[in-house]
Order: sequence, then structure tokens, then C-alpha cells
Amino acid sequence: MTRTKEWLYGWLLLLPAMALLVLFTHYPAVANLWHSFYSTPRGSRQAVFVGVDHYRQLADDPIFWQALSNNLWYALGTIPLSIALALMMAAWVNGRIAGRSVLRLAYFTPTILPMIAVANIWLFFYTPEYGLLEQFLRLFGVPTHNWLGSQSTALPAMMVVAVWKEAGFFMIFYLAALQSMSPHLAEAAAIEGASRWYFFRRVTFPLLMPTTLFVLVNAVINAFRLVDHVVVMTRGGPDNATALLLYYIYEIGFRFWDSAYAAALTMVLLVLLGAAALAQFLFLERRTHYQ
Repeated sequence: MTRTKEWLYGWLLLLPAMALLVLFTHYPAVANLWHSFYSTPRGSRQAVFVGVDHYRQLADDPIFWQALSNNLWYALGTIPLSIALALMMAAWVNGRIAGRSVLRLAYFTPTILPMIAVANIWLFFYTPEYGLLEQFLRLFGVPTHNWLGSQSTALPAMMVVAVWKEAGFFMIFYLAALQSMSPHLAEAAAIEGASRWYFFRRVTFPLLMPTTLFVLVNAVINAFRLVDHVVVMTRGGPDNATALLLYYIYEIGFRFWDSAYAAALTMVLLVLLGAAALAQFLFLERRTHYQ
């Protein structure tokens, strides 16, 4: 096979994936950017070019800034905790312990539950006076509290749900990475007298960096694309205390039918996710060690 035929054969193999990527990722993003510079068509009134008016409106929108702030706090509270918990669970169930298959299943079960089902389960937990959490805290004399109806606790309560659901999903990747490591590394470290903590810090964790990078990218995306739980549990309340960026886009686009302004908000979200992914690859790639 000549070099030209090899080149053509390679591009033909990539063509289906590239077509799907352009059709469902790049084209919608470009179309969304174009739409953000036009007004929303309503009835017989056609869309007109408005330039950056939507972005000026966005800069003066207090709900947008609150939703963005809520989302940043949400990401800061869920991402490190989910990853750390996933790593600890994976390290535990990777050891030779009794019933580890049952433990693996128990940790992974929240991941396979539908988002709406998870939200309704936790609504029962958080129900004032009657919820499971309220009944448990009542045993210790803690007064009743409306966890989802209070501005101070609504967002942290949502964070708990996210960590509970995502940690098991991330655990699977860490468990697969741990099982792919050669057992000779631990044997050599034991012969040299290295402690388990030293071996984890100097050998295991550096070898897990490719997995950590993958998990971190997914965790950031998940933190900024949450809308199901918000719709079912709080609808952004109380007083926009749990309004996240994607939920605000959903409200603008499908409740108030202002698709052009929603497109501008979407572009902000895409820029934030792109910048976060770029920063992760630039800074973590240097610390990533491949076997």
C-alpha cells in the first residue's frame, strides 16, 4: 500500500466520527454563537441583528451573576470531595476484603439510578419534620429545619446529592486503573521497607494521574451541566439560591422563550468549560505520568 493510499484509508476511517462531531458539536456551537447576535423571532416578527446587546444585557443581569456564583461554589464543593471519596472507595474495594463485590455494587448503584429518581429520593430525605434526615437528627435533639427551603442550606444540600451520585461513577475509573497496575511495584516497595502511605504518595497516586485528569475533566463538566436535580428539588429557589447556570439558561430559553439571550448565556458557559478544560490540560499534563 502506497503512502497516499494509507493516508486516504486513515482519513476514511476517521470520517464517520468526524462527521458526527461536526454535525452534533461544532455546527451547533457555531450556530449558537451566530444566533446570540440576533433577536429572538416572535410570531411574524423576524429576528434582527442586535450585535452584542445580549452580552451587554448579560453583564447587567444580577440573576446571571448569582447563578454563576452559585455554580462556582457548587463546583468547588462537589468536585474535590467527589474525586477524593472516589479514590478512597476504589483503594478500599481494591484490597482483599470480605464482601468487596457487594461493596463495589453498593458504591456504584447510585450512578445507575435516573437523575429524576435520585432527586425524588433525596426530596424524601430532606422533607421537613417527616424526612429520613429529620427523623435521624431528631434522635439527637436537633430542631427541625427546611433544608431545601433555606438559603443557607439549599445549595449545600444539593451538593450532597451530587457527591452521593457521582463518587461511585468516578470510583469505577480509579478501580480499573488500580487493577491495571503491576503487583510487582508493591512487592518491591515492601522489600525496601516503604510504608503503605509512602507507596501510595510516591508510586500509586502519580501513576493514577492520567485517570485523575480524565475524572477531573468529567467532574467539571458535570458540575456545570446540572439541571435535572434543580428542576425537581428546588426550581432554583429559594430566591435563586440554587439557580445554577444551565438551569438559568433552561429557564430563559424554555420558560420565557428568549432563545437569543439563552444563546448568549450558553456561549458564556461554553467559554467557561473550554477555559477550565484548557487549564487542566496545561497544568496537570506536566504532572501526568503514563505507564
